[in-house]
Amino acid sequence: MFSKEESRQLRQEFWTSFGKSFPRKWILYNTKLKGVSFKFHFDTKKALVALDIEDDLEHRINYWEKLTALKAILLEDYLPEAIFEEAYILENGKEISRIYVPLPQKVSIHNKNTWQEAMVFFNTTMDKFESFFETYKEVIEG
Repeated sequence: MFSKEESRQLRQEFWTSFGKSFPRKWILYNTKLKGVSFKFHFDTKKALVALDIEDDLEHRINYWEKLTALKAILLEDYLPEAIFEEAYILENGKEISRIYVPLPQKVSIHNKNTWQEAMVFFNTTMDKFESFFETYKEVIEG
């Protein structure tokens, strides 16, 4: 087991290393769509890349309808393993809508031997996700 401080240091080391290994500016929170953001998630059990919709219910429904209309394109041309969850519950209990791609292999941010695999997955998957988003942003904004 790791102490909170050791865990914090490992997390910081991972994200610093990721940024140095794959230096680029990701969209993340800068989607220009209120309540819509991209996220990297890496903990002691899994890694995933997500597109989260966290706005008020009306905006969430609006964006979700547009994204589900593009579902076939996302799955066929970009990310065939993407999972759509209209009602996704975060660890803090908040309900959001999420489209995400999990890394199928078991990885842990506490295990440096899995870091390279997670970094390559993050870089490749987020690049495809952002490419889809940039191509269809006007449709999603609609």
